[in-house]
Amino acid sequence: MNSMKIRRTAIAAAAAAVLPFSLAACSDSGDTKAAPPAAGDQAKTGESTPADDAMTGDEPFGAACAGVPKEGAGSFDGMAKDPVATAASNNPALSTLVAAVKQAGLVDTLNNAKDITVFAPTNDAFAKIPKADLDKVLADKAALTKILTYHVVGQKLTPKQLENGSFETLQKGMVNTAGSGESYKVNDTSNVVCGNVKTANANVYIVDTVLMPQ
Repeated sequence: MNSMKIRRTAIAAAAAAVLPFSLAACSDSGDTKAAPPAAGDQAKTGESTPADDAMTGDEPFGAACAGVPKEGAGSFDGMAKDPVATAASNNPALSTLVAAVKQAGLVDTLNNAKDITVFAPTNDAFAKIPKADLDKVLADKAALTKILTYHVVGQKLTPKQLENGSFETLQKGMVNTAGSGESYKVNDTSNVVCGNVKTANANVYIVDTVLMPQ
C-alpha cells in the first residue's frame, strides 16, 4: 500500500516538473510561427516604396506645367511624339523662342539632334529683354545662333543631374545648375518653371529668363 502511494507521488511530481517545459516549448513555437508574416509584411512595404518613386519621379514638374494643354499636339503626350522644335511650336508659351529658332535657321538642327536637353525660355523670359536689344539680336543671325545654342546641352539631363551640375552647351560655353525637388536654377538667374518635359529627341526645361553665353 505504501509503495503504491510512493509511486503515485513520484509520477505526479514528474508530471509537474515536465509540464512547464512543455508549455514554454509550445509558447516559443507559436512566437516563431507568428514572426515570419510580420517580417514578410515589412518586406512588402519596403519593396513598394521604390516602385512608387519610380512611377512618379519621371513626370513633368513645376507651376507653369499647369498651363500646358491637357490634350492635343501641345500636351505632354503630344510633345513626346514630336522632335523638340516641332514640339515647342505647339506650345503657345514658347512662340517667341520658336520664332527665334526659325530666324536663326536652327529648326532642322534641333529636330535632327539626338538625346539633347533644351532650356527653353518662355515668352515672358524674352519680354524681360528691352525691345530694342531683342530686335537687334533677332536681326543678327550669328548673335542669335550663339544665344540659342547656349540653351542646348548635348545629352539628356535628368532632374537629379541638375541638383549640382555643370554642362557644356552646343555653343561650347558652360551652364551651371543647382536645386532639388521641384526647384532648380540655371546660372543662378533663371528658374525652371516647368521641367522634365519629354519630346521625341530631347528633355526640355522651360525657364523664366533668357540665358546669356558666359
